[in-house]
Amino acid sequence: MEINVCLVGVHSAGQRRLVLASLFLVLAACAGNPSQKIVQQQGFISQVVAGAPFLHQVYSNAMSGDTLHVYIEGDGRPWLGKQQVSPDPTPMNPLMLRLMASDSEPSIYLGRPCYFNLPDPQCAPQWWTQGRYSAEVVTSLSSALDYVSSGHKRIILIGHSGGGTLAMLLAARRSDVVGVITLAGNLDITAWANYHGYTPLALSLNPADEPPLGAAVAQRHYIGEKDSVITVEMLSRVIERQPAGTDLKVIKNADHACCWEETWVDLLEQFEHSITDEHKITGQNPPGN
Repeated sequence: MEINVCLVGVHSAGQRRLVLASLFLVLAACAGNPSQKIVQQQGFISQVVAGAPFLHQVYSNAMSGDTLHVYIEGDGRPWLGKQQVSPDPTPMNPLMLRLMASDSEPSIYLGRPCYFNLPDPQCAPQWWTQGRYSAEVVTSLSSALDYVSSGHKRIILIGHSGGGTLAMLLAARRSDVVGVITLAGNLDITAWANYHGYTPLALSLNPADEPPLGAAVAQRHYIGEKDSVITVEMLSRVIERQPAGTDLKVIKNADHACCWEETWVDLLEQFEHSITDEHKITGQNPPGN
């Protein structure tokens, strides 16, 4: 496994020293995380990339090509209980990293702020609880993506659960995104909170309240037939407002987290064929949204 620290956006010497001096703590903490086994088995390149204002863990398969697949994980473990905030939201079930392992195209796993125990002085619990989909989080993800997507002309965003929330929010703010795929995406955080009786995420953006994405962005949204976390009814209001051709498909035998690996290669190939046929990808970037 190759490990790099990319201090993009870190301008002061003091900030650089803080990150470099703390890197060994990151490696030690990550060693016990399930994601590291996948990273080592697949030979992914590991980087710590500075967005604005957060640091981001990024894994890459180091392949070259015009179109980059960007995987965004779900919320992980923001809470340990109803009243106890988790000190570390890093997911113990890195579904998106496992899916990326079966992707033969240029791909990166774009880590969310404050995940993977990064030595980031900007981190506080609000960024993985109430503000997990905030403007600050989206802006920092986009800033990090600017760096790691260098050399690629087009981006397809792929998000699971809360990663789907962020994929939709990112797509609305970038001109290089040609496709969005969500798996059990939380596309209406108000409906989700109401359904489960959760406290609303007052510091977060809600894709359901955003304007629809532009027609140049192909969309495919999947949900498991056994999913009890996200329901078809939650997604309907968002899907209906999107451009013609936006699909919502129910996947048999899948729930919120289980069994996506069995169908992922086929689902991804189907989407890529549809985006090539319907959106006629050429060497040009699509217009802004």
